[in-house]
Amino acid sequence: MKHVQGKKSAASRPSTIKPATGRLGVLTPGLGAVATTFIAGVEAIRHGHAKPIGSLTQMATIRLGKRTENRSPLIKEFVPLAELDDLVFGAWDPIPDDALTAAKKAGVLEEKDLEPIAKFLRDIKPMPAVFDNRYVTRLHGENVKKGKTKRDLAEQLRQDIRDFKKKNSLDRMVAVWCASTETFIKPGPQHATVEQFEKAMERNDDAIAPSMLYAWACIMEGVPYCNGAPNLAVDTAALIQLANERGVPISGKDFKTGQTWMKTVIAPGLKARMLGLAGWYSTNILGNRDGEVLDDPASFKTKEESKLSVLHTILQPEIYPELYKGFSHVVRINYYPPRGDNKEGWDNIDIFGWMGYPMQIKVNFLCRDSILAAPIVLDLALFSDFAQRAGMKGIQEWLSFYYKSPMAAPGLQPEHDLFIQQTKLKNTLRHLMGEDVITHLGLEYYQS
Repeated sequence: MKHVQGKKSAASRPSTIKPATGRLGVLTPGLGAVATTFIAGVEAIRHGHAKPIGSLTQMATIRLGKRTENRSPLIKEFVPLAELDDLVFGAWDPIPDDALTAAKKAGVLEEKDLEPIAKFLRDIKPMPAVFDNRYVTRLHGENVKKGKTKRDLAEQLRQDIRDFKKKNSLDRMVAVWCASTETFIKPGPQHATVEQFEKAMERNDDAIAPSMLYAWACIMEGVPYCNGAPNLAVDTAALIQLANERGVPISGKDFKTGQTWMKTVIAPGLKARMLGLAGWYSTNILGNRDGEVLDDPASFKTKEESKLSVLHTILQPEIYPELYKGFSHVVRINYYPPRGDNKEGWDNIDIFGWMGYPMQIKVNFLCRDSILAAPIVLDLALFSDFAQRAGMKGIQEWLSFYYKSPMAAPGLQPEHDLFIQQTKLKNTLRHLMGEDVITHLGLEYYQS
């Protein structure tokens, strides 16, 4: 693909960006609704059966320079991203179903969309997973690795990565967690340093969950890791340290898809107009595997922490106590099997305005969880691979746009405002490609 040249010379760029030559492996821990929808969608797009709707890397433009210059190429024409034809898919899952069987069971995509790519999906079979029922109590599976210690299991994952790369003649790899939400774990001394983390693996410490083993294995193999669930996983001092030492990009946590995405749209609007918030009640019904897992209170606690952090961070009640101090925020998720992957979210928002008069906003979002998540998986895979080729490492805060509970450097509050996140993402791309960042100030148009 022909890429648009940046305005500045290559010498002025912050780093030399390696080209996206060769094949890129995309590994997903989890081969359920999200992963199969993502994989099937990419294959359908490659054959011209579908459009990559929802994907910034494929459909969004990026403004360069002044408005009067009229330079707004597609992001994929401006940034050297991997081509969709160069993607190779692999997965781990405790359930041995191939991608076609898993997609049919998930019930997201219709037969008319699966039938033309059935053979392709049937050939994708999950590798045995590192899985422990204690961390995801509602799931059971027999396609599971065995080992004396968690370190043994993590080393098996490393071998899987090496074998997959060799078998498929891959140049680079990236991993995106598409599996279930684990039980709630708080960071402890086991997560403080790489040395303590690895010792905890060797003694089978309960504080080391399976998702952490995947994260460690990927970082050790130089594979960028994106955490699509609210699990602690890579968001610990130990694994952040390891990612920085090994030059590996990491990001997370928890794909921002339905209800929380709407919160990051609406809440900035309330704050921008200085309207007060008395309470925000959110409830969801869904019937997919995610809903079944979240029916367990310990797993829901992990998800709840991720969802509750959004409003407080956006509204800043410590700065605006008259508007936001003490607002009530309630989140409920109910497992309702008939709904399948088609989640329904209700929001009741009690706000107040001039002279304290109350008003209400009601939102009823009938969304499709995996349809919203699939393009996020694609973008995170392509952008994380790009970040590594650009020499970036550790936390990729510019990818906060895609997460409910974004990672940020120690001591920094994560940014939750969707529109600030979008600006941060596009300015990062401009910066890396040697273009001026855009402030939207506009005063230069009125100076004599």
